[in-house]
Amino acid sequence: MSLVVDNIGLLVTNDPGLGRGPLGTIEDASVVVEDGVVVSVGRRGQAADERIDAAGRCVLPGFVDSHSHLVFAGDRAEEFTARMAGTPYDGGGIRVTTEKTRSSATSELIDLTAQRVAEARRSGTTTIEIKSGYGLNVADEVRSLEVASTFSTETTFLGAHLVPAEFEGRTDDYVDLVCGEMLEATAPLANWIDVFCERGAFDADQSARVLDAGRAAGLGLRLHANQLGHGPGVQLAVEKGCASVDHCTYLSDDDVEALAASDTVATFLPATDFSTRQPYPDARRVIDAGAQVAIASNCNPGSSYTTSLPFCVALAVRDMGMTIEEAVRSVTVGGARALRRPDLGRLTLGSAGHAVILEATSYHHLAYRPGVQLVAQVIG
Repeated sequence: MSLVVDNIGLLVTNDPGLGRGPLGTIEDASVVVEDGVVVSVGRRGQAADERIDAAGRCVLPGFVDSHSHLVFAGDRAEEFTARMAGTPYDGGGIRVTTEKTRSSATSELIDLTAQRVAEARRSGTTTIEIKSGYGLNVADEVRSLEVASTFSTETTFLGAHLVPAEFEGRTDDYVDLVCGEMLEATAPLANWIDVFCERGAFDADQSARVLDAGRAAGLGLRLHANQLGHGPGVQLAVEKGCASVDHCTYLSDDDVEALAASDTVATFLPATDFSTRQPYPDARRVIDAGAQVAIASNCNPGSSYTTSLPFCVALAVRDMGMTIEEAVRSVTVGGARALRRPDLGRLTLGSAGHAVILEATSYHHLAYRPGVQLVAQVIG
């Protein structure tokens, strides 16, 4: 069965060889998808078994959210309110969510995750990475990944999110559990491993142990780093060949240089900085150095309770020094690179047929009209 998205006013292909500028834009275009794969990109009027009329609107590749924590119960609205009144963010609220998640029925976690995935899709997200990390024991980390696997093929084991209360003062013992029994039980359900390398969580040596154990178990590597201050995380991520190092709020010149010389994607999470009142990363500095960048939502109940990548695009353009074209690429091609998925984030021959029809004639509206529901239809 084939489908044509026709009468596209402005098509973003993300292939400069197909169209104009860094986004490879084509006017008056159409895209043909067959069995979920793009088989033709050209001028409007192409034929297929089914037709969607874009009515002159802008069409982009489906957004790729490469960092989320969707499997959780409860919320932390009071914590957010306290931050708005001046209480600094320290990451400690993770334990609050862990307690609530552990005590919730699996059916509740499935329902809650389904609601968040549907919400993300309404904002144009067609691929979303989902982490565990609110179980922090063997049984609940397995359960979290079973739920995550129901909704995404991009699942990440984040047992090393924070030290749970029962291991207070025994971080190395908890790392032993993460690298041993917990990893053995969760590895069949995940294709990535992640660790929070940050003060108050795990230091560089502990984080390296987790990454090495994950690699030995056949998992790809990701890392949370440099969110709360300068630290060793970015250098560790590059050294270990992580696909992505996420947050990157505080970067030294050496960090930027290391990223630029590597294949590790610097993934910015601007909604987190918005919600925690942390400074925004200087994306301009990182991009100008030649590093690969992405933008993701970091949807979680404590520091970024949003699934909206358009909101993140608007923040990146307004507060991080990005052009709108760079921000659009960061939630499409950038997210795909962070997941090492070259089939995503583009509308070119052989790519996944994931597309977003905007209720607008240009992608500029993603930043120009923040907070407005601009996604008319999601395909794929």
